[in-house]
Amino acid sequence: MKTTRDSAYTSGDGWHTDVTCDPIPPLGPMLYVTETPTSGGGDTLFADMYLAYQMLSDPMKEFLDPLIPEHDGAGPYVGSYKSTPPEGGYPKSQHPVIVTHPESGKSLLYVNRGFTTRIVGLGRSESSAVLDMLYRLIDSTPRLYCPVDWEPNTLAFWDNRCTQHHAVWDYWPNSRYGERVSIIGDRPPRH
Repeated sequence: MKTTRDSAYTSGDGWHTDVTCDPIPPLGPMLYVTETPTSGGGDTLFADMYLAYQMLSDPMKEFLDPLIPEHDGAGPYVGSYKSTPPEGGYPKSQHPVIVTHPESGKSLLYVNRGFTTRIVGLGRSESSAVLDMLYRLIDSTPRLYCPVDWEPNTLAFWDNRCTQHHAVWDYWPNSRYGERVSIIGDRPPRH
């Protein structure tokens, strides 16, 4: 992860869960930040998807329960990163809107603006309305957030299965640099 004054974007800008376009998304990413902006800023916000689910009304939970959205890698990889699609294209997967965490057994919201493109079986405007409502919940509910205020040599490790994160790019023209690795997942998200 490298963002400088010449960068057109910063990696991780916008709320997302890592690589939900894969049939089995990563279990847990780790980010080790070695250079931080001298001016401050550059926090990463993490959002609690257990709490996001709990904040929904019972009728909304019941409505969302059977819905299956598509997660597509083309949006972020071609759109933000300007990469060339691999042969066969970027991965696409379908995961439920509401999933159960395999360790805690708790329900959580599993859609994200980075990869979730539509809800299968709904019309375009219906799908957009439902997803926009869920994205607004995440975008506008600070009590979901836990910020990490990076200092050089800070390591963060998070459960990709129940969080979203957003790298705040509020430090231009300063730089931020780090190394990221992910632990592979061992099962697809399930209801």
